[in-house]
Amino acid sequence: MASPSDFSNQDAVIRKQNRGPPFKFLAPLIYAPVLPLIRIGLRHNPVLRDRLFFAVLAGAFAHGAYLVTDLYDVESK
Repeated sequence: MASPSDFSNQDAVIRKQNRGPPFKFLAPLIYAPVLPLIRIGLRHNPVLRDRLFFAVLAGAFAHGAYLVTDLYDVESK
């Protein structure tokens, strides 16, 4: 068993997590401009426009909930 003062394993985990940009936090840069484009581009087909808009919006909220629960999970450990 490792002693509580042995930080070598924790340092390896921290270094492994910090590689590359956090793509999960960059997702709003993709779906935020898509929402108005859906409304503008599909204005002649209101049924498809509304369904696609609310599907992307629901995906955005689901992604936000995932990020928040992931942050709470990390904080609780």
